[in-house]
Amino acid sequence: MRGPGRTSRPKVLLAMSGGVDSSVAAALLLERGFDVVGVFMRLGSPGEALDTLLPDACPSGGGKTLKIGKQGCCSVGDAADARLVAAHLGIPFYVANFRKDFGRIIDYFVDEYAQGRTPNPCVRCNDWLKFGRLHAYAEQIDAAYVASGHYARLDATGAATRLRRGVDAAKDQSYVLFGVAREQLGRMLLPVGGYTKPEIRALARRHALPVFDKPDSQEICFVPDNDYAGLIERRRPELAAVGDVLDERGAKVGEHRGQHRFTIGQRRGVGVALGHPIYVTRKDPVGNTVTVGTGERLLATGCVAAEPNWLVDPPAGGRWLEVLAQHRYNSAAVPARARVTAAIEAPTPSGRTGAFEVEFETQQRAVTPGQAIVLYDAGDPEVVLGGGWIARTRHDSDGSVT
Repeated sequence: MRGPGRTSRPKVLLAMSGGVDSSVAAALLLERGFDVVGVFMRLGSPGEALDTLLPDACPSGGGKTLKIGKQGCCSVGDAADARLVAAHLGIPFYVANFRKDFGRIIDYFVDEYAQGRTPNPCVRCNDWLKFGRLHAYAEQIDAAYVASGHYARLDATGAATRLRRGVDAAKDQSYVLFGVAREQLGRMLLPVGGYTKPEIRALARRHALPVFDKPDSQEICFVPDNDYAGLIERRRPELAAVGDVLDERGAKVGEHRGQHRFTIGQRRGVGVALGHPIYVTRKDPVGNTVTVGTGERLLATGCVAAEPNWLVDPPAGGRWLEVLAQHRYNSAAVPARARVTAAIEAPTPSGRTGAFEVEFETQQRAVTPGQAIVLYDAGDPEVVLGGGWIARTRHDSDGSVT
């Protein structure tokens, strides 16, 4: 599918995961005239495979069409899927060994739970690896851009490149890209962000990509069995300790097997019945206690976020900025206002300093320390202004925090 004149084309390093999105991204970039180099990030995740492809596995050789993925006929690993797509499209393909770097992501994940927070490793992976280390790899091969299969868009029509939501609201991934360095936006390409998921599937079929019907990954890549508590306890066995479940008055109403097994807002699996619906409202990692209460206890008026990453100039002089704030990946962005505040005096995973506070127009449910809060432009709700990591939440009119 490649033509002559390859060396005159702008070169792009594409992160290929073996899924349909990054595979279609490769095809789209080729259509746009880029010299595409595919790279699979070898992370050392459970189930990762770099097996040799079977003869005649490529649909373009032998006429066979194989169903790829865990449910397919050959159970080929993601790395092999990515290599198969690269061969089909005729692009160079490399495997980058990020196993040591990815250990930092897993350490962060475990440490956050140990400290009573609920982490988001996918955002950290984008910041530190996909649009962190990969930029260094791109420079080594003289690639002008780094690309991925994320459902988000880049707008370079103005004086500065802006990160925007993808057109498919159900698949939009701008939330998990907020931490990309502002200066890198001009060197990024997000080819699938202008399409819906059904359109991407259709494009995969049109290009005869062997992953056209591969199911989307639903798990954290290093916790494929969804037993995140088991992973944490294997690394930090001291956390698997019996602790108290407390009610809103501090009275013991039950026991649990470690505060890391719970998240704010959780209702099922608490192991306590009080005759009315109860939720996890607070966790104390020092005392290894979990507090439960009514749904009203989950409502927050605002929060303070650390490690800010602004993709626009932040508001100066303590000025409030009208925004739309999204405090979880699967939550809606809601009217709020934000302003820069004093830095939080605590070590952060990234080493980034600074902080900002957010006040919601209406109280929000289960605003959780450790999760990212991403700010969108109130005037243009598709534009990402920046974001940070929730460090503290405010609940009552008196400004009390947790």
